[in-house]
Amino acid sequence: MSTLAFIGIVILTAAVMEFVAWFSHKYIMHGFLWSWHEDHHKPHHEKDGFFEKNDLFFIVFAVPSMTSFILGATTSYTFFTAIGIGICIYGAIYFLIHDVYIHQRFKWFRQLDSRYSRGILRAHGAHHAVQTKEDCESFGLLVVAAKFFKKRREWTEEDKTEKAF
Repeated sequence: MSTLAFIGIVILTAAVMEFVAWFSHKYIMHGFLWSWHEDHHKPHHEKDGFFEKNDLFFIVFAVPSMTSFILGATTSYTFFTAIGIGICIYGAIYFLIHDVYIHQRFKWFRQLDSRYSRGILRAHGAHHAVQTKEDCESFGLLVVAAKFFKKRREWTEEDKTEKAF
């Protein structure tokens, strides 16, 4: 496999992972595995300790990446390694944006301030405004609806009723 094809697969895999994360969040985390995700929707003071049951999803999402690395290392199919790297890159991005920047579990990116970063914060805030399994909006991380790039006071009536991704 050419280097360019390998890099292309890495980038494509990382991009596809945004959809996988959205789908998993909407239909698995807010579906049959709500019991793992529910504590993530509770205020921090109601939680016990640093970790949440929701952190189990890091292990779940690591399995396809690890499996891809193993298959890439033990077969002649190097595209598995590229897929593993793409999943791993998305996982690192997810951790840095979601756990570090949005939820401030580590105090590393306190100074980020751009139209895009504010949009991500607004979308995630809208998602967490609901503490139940149903009626949430904005299940993605990096791709969010256009309304979140405007200040809430600038939202139209259509923006207010629109369910975002």
